[in-house]
Amino acid sequence: MTTFNLVMLCLVFCLAPAGVLWVCRNVSFLGKIGPVLLLYILGVIIGNIGIKPEGMATLQDIMSSAMVPLAIPMMLFGCTFRLRETKQQLKALLTGLSAVVIAVIGGYLIFGRNIEEGAKIGGMLTGVYTGGTINLAALKTMLGVKNETYILLNSYDMLVSFLYLTFLLTIGIKLFRRFLPFKSDAVTSTGRNKMEVQEEEGDYSNLFTKEGMRDAGKLLGLTFLISTVSAGVAVLLPEGSFMVVFILMLTTLGLACSFIKPIHNLKHSYNIGMYFIYIFCIVVASMADLTNLNITGSLNLLGYLIFVVFGSLVIQALLSRLFKIDADTMVIASVTFINSPPFVPMMAAAMKNRRVLVTGLMLGTIGYAVGNYLGFLISELLKLL
Repeated sequence: MTTFNLVMLCLVFCLAPAGVLWVCRNVSFLGKIGPVLLLYILGVIIGNIGIKPEGMATLQDIMSSAMVPLAIPMMLFGCTFRLRETKQQLKALLTGLSAVVIAVIGGYLIFGRNIEEGAKIGGMLTGVYTGGTINLAALKTMLGVKNETYILLNSYDMLVSFLYLTFLLTIGIKLFRRFLPFKSDAVTSTGRNKMEVQEEEGDYSNLFTKEGMRDAGKLLGLTFLISTVSAGVAVLLPEGSFMVVFILMLTTLGLACSFIKPIHNLKHSYNIGMYFIYIFCIVVASMADLTNLNITGSLNLLGYLIFVVFGSLVIQALLSRLFKIDADTMVIASVTFINSPPFVPMMAAAMKNRRVLVTGLMLGTIGYAVGNYLGFLISELLKLL
């Protein structure tokens, strides 16, 4: 019975995006909300209705871990790399990292001094909000943080990250597009690239033709090959660098293939990649078990996290306005640092703007690389305040 339940749950995760896409195309109100947010809400409901077959956590881990490596190359095959955007990417990197550091220091002065191990927590927040969970775990060991503190920090991070993503998906993207420059020559009023409207509309009907299935087979085979090679290279390098190298290899090989005309011209690569991201959305959201969140600990710690996450977002928006960074680049940079690179394709899909996909992944790999160093330095600095 357990196996049957897991199979049914897997089918729900895989087929729910198709149902949500159909609903979005046929119900105008839900279409305006968008499939990403709807799947996110549906996933939270699934994870909190009390039906949890044995092995569900393992299934969630496997599916969430598999979807992003499959999606990243797919979504990059059809991209056109724009060298002229390098300056924007560099500015987004510097403003994003600066925003996190400023928010961590400011939050420490307000909340951190009243928290046990406050300076160490500041260092961990710097690492996790410029890199990812791997940096959080590394800094815990590096700084000698107590297990109880680490567990509580993880619980609060889950809650605050959920609120952060929900804010962006509901009103944040529209809000920042009003506040910051918005490249209307690159996207239509609905946020779609004029040359990509047909594909990003989510029309999968031609995929099931003989030609579409043949192209899909080629794309999947190439994607599996890239994922395998990327994982193989990452495994050979020192322990702790796997995720950095893996994401970097996926991005590099995916971009390299985009310059090969026969691959670049294959149809449906972006839509298939987006479908994997839709599965990732519902699976990751289902992992947010709100009943197990430990929110009875230090309110100062919760305040610190909220200040860092939303404070860095505001600071980055202000810096982006000062340095004339466009809205979508700012948002994708913030998501890259706060939620880590696996969430980049999801947000690019929500914004209906594939232009920022490469930017987000590039910034994410740099964030992974510098997170530990930056976290340690900030921890030492906070001890002096």
